Amino acid sequence: DMGTTTTVYSASDEVSGSGYSAGGNALTNTGTAKSTVTAYTDFSDTSWTSASFTARGCLIYNTDVVSGFTNDRAVCGITFGGDKVVSSGTFTIQFPSNDASDAIIRITS
Repeated sequence: DMGTTTTVYSASDEVSGSGYSAGGNALTNTGTAKSTVTAYTDFSDTSWTSASFTARGCLIYNTDVVSGFTNDRAVCGITFGGDKVVSSGTFTIQFPSNDASDAIIRITS
């Protein structure tokens, strides 16, 4: 289970099923910006087609290899608020608007 102690990607407890590959999808960053007091970034929606699986959340993690840092470092964990089921369909994660009030990752001073 993913929780406050999740610091890296791990295949244990990862969803499995048709249409899904271990490790998930690479995300496309929609840009970074800042307002007066908030820095933020977001991603394009991502989906799996012809899929059949059940998911309870997802992990955004960094696959960049940086000397001195652990590989596959967790950026943030997201709960879906319960099981989400797809059966022979398209499973889509819709990210919010990329702005200071809604972006999935926001840092405020």
